[in-house]
Amino acid sequence: MTSLLSAPERAPEGWVDPRSRRPLALLSLAGGVAAAGSVLLTCLGLAVTGWFLTDAGAHGLPRDALRVGAHGWLMAHGSGVSVRGTLVTVVPLLVTVLSAWATWRIGQRVGQAVSGHGPDADQISDGERDWTVPVSTFWFTAGYVAVATVTLALAATPATQPSGPRTVAWSVALAVLAGGSAIAVGSGRAAIWSAMLPGNLRATAAACRAVLRSVLLAALVVFLTALLLDVATAVNVLASLQLGTGEAVVMALVAVLLVPNATVFSAAYLLGPGFTVGTQTLVSPTLVVTGPLPAVPLLAALPDSGAVPAWAVGLVAIPPVAAAVGAALAQRRRPTLRWEEGALRGCAGGVAAGLLLGWLATVAGGAAGPGRLQVVGPLSSDVLVHAITSLGIGGLVGGLVMTGWQRRAARAAA
Repeated sequence: MTSLLSAPERAPEGWVDPRSRRPLALLSLAGGVAAAGSVLLTCLGLAVTGWFLTDAGAHGLPRDALRVGAHGWLMAHGSGVSVRGTLVTVVPLLVTVLSAWATWRIGQRVGQAVSGHGPDADQISDGERDWTVPVSTFWFTAGYVAVATVTLALAATPATQPSGPRTVAWSVALAVLAGGSAIAVGSGRAAIWSAMLPGNLRATAAACRAVLRSVLLAALVVFLTALLLDVATAVNVLASLQLGTGEAVVMALVAVLLVPNATVFSAAYLLGPGFTVGTQTLVSPTLVVTGPLPAVPLLAALPDSGAVPAWAVGLVAIPPVAAAVGAALAQRRRPTLRWEEGALRGCAGGVAAGLLLGWLATVAGGAAGPGRLQVVGPLSSDVLVHAITSLGIGGLVGGLVMTGWQRRAARAAA
């Protein structure tokens, strides 16, 4: 069997790629350590900076600030933390996203470094087994988990009690999913493997990414619009806290860290089920019931408790429209003239995006404080059902509309 890809020119006999001389295990292990350590060091630096901004180092020691930064990194890996006896399990998704991005970028470099190991494209296409990516991913994951384990050992105290098993599980998931995929791309194996996949499967994956990106962007726009419309309330909240300049900067940084969480909350609101900001509360397009809220400027974006305006119900049309736009844009780059293919790509991509959005709704919330704040977050099970239905229908419509447009363009060209 010949290769599906054009093979590179053959190297002279006896020539050895210098990259293949580099030890795969050592390169991958160092890559995993760098992926975890880069974001960890950023968190530590921000924590120390915030410590100096708040009281110029008058209280506490640098190691206390470093421990806070380490706990922030651990919380982004699902560890949770106990603050004065109160468990806080909300995941700062921005740090998680940065960790995934750093893992992806460094994983690509590791993939490029180990690409000379194992069989070449012709040999892989002819059926020879290639363990380069799995072995590299194993050592990459080992390096990432080692950093997480050491951080737990140094930062954890009997008072904070971060969860070790959850941290390790999140670290393994990040390293395998983001790092392993990046290693496959960087080493060139992903291009070989994807060429063997059905075209509709690749088009469906592209539609899933486009739909999820489009829906989250629409949710972010709605959240920022609501915050800007009531920015006076946010300013009053900050003024009531009587913060100094340094403390206000730290508060703003914390608010930025929670913007991705707020975006997922906004998506849950647009889908219909909504979210809670405490026990016995609900924020949805049809009902808003809130109680006393903590002094957090981001909460100024919440609608007023009580009667809901009639136009708010129309906001549930935003997710399917955004899904239709995303599916159409994805199919524009991968055209088809068959109605069934356009429908399948759009609908399956929308359903897959709904599953991912339901998972995001699960991890975006959690316990945020004592008392009522032990229950904060989207109604994840309802969001999952609504997301699959809404985004699936929107993706189906977008796929069919783009298919019709492409068929018409093909007839005009003929």
